[in-house]
Amino acid sequence: MDVRVLGDERVQLSFAGASVALLLGTNIVAGSITGSLLAAGAIGVLGARARDRNSAIGIIMASGLGLGVLFLALYKGRAANKFGLLTGQIVAVDTPQTTWLLGTSGVVLIVLAAIWRPLAFASADPDVAEARGVPVRGLSIAFMLLLGLVIALSVQAVGALLVLALVTTPAAAAARVTASPVLLPVLSVVFAVASIEGGILLALGSSIPISPYVTTISFTLYAVCRLTGSYRARRWGARRPTPQSA
Repeated sequence: MDVRVLGDERVQLSFAGASVALLLGTNIVAGSITGSLLAAGAIGVLGARARDRNSAIGIIMASGLGLGVLFLALYKGRAANKFGLLTGQIVAVDTPQTTWLLGTSGVVLIVLAAIWRPLAFASADPDVAEARGVPVRGLSIAFMLLLGLVIALSVQAVGALLVLALVTTPAAAAARVTASPVLLPVLSVVFAVASIEGGILLALGSSIPISPYVTTISFTLYAVCRLTGSYRARRWGARRPTPQSA
């Protein structure tokens, strides 16, 4: 399952949902969550078969982006509000939105903890998992919904344009230094928290939005992990006995 591709179309509809909520004067977080859930449902309906999924993702991405831009063009309020949806403004998150963020985060963590073991099994070998009675399709839909919620939570803070840097780059960095099914998600969370917290602290002291800081920190962590992984691979390969020496 390609998180980057599936996540991209959720960003577009999450952005569209947040844009229409801004236009209507309702809760932006709720609109973003609604858009992400609609994207997950649309992928489940339109892309039931693997060969149909790519077409469905392309259609949803284009439609979501177009709707988001349309709703922002119709919005006649402060320009900073529009800019915040694209690049993120952590200082614009008020108390009601914080309540939505905390509540949805709790739901994501609880559901993820409940399905973690069968999800890991299905991700490692879906054919064997399905043969053993694991509901692979149901887990896939549940994972897509959780991913949509995570993206919706991130849009308000880091913006719709660069949210995938926070969703995928920490995981890619962790994968460069470990293959452990336990340590990899732990490191991913650590890298993601370091990126977002560092970006928030830097953004609070400047006029630059949070997104550039988050993506810079996230990419720096990835670069360090990639170099570390490459160094370890070369060193381990150099120490492996050759057939002649063995």
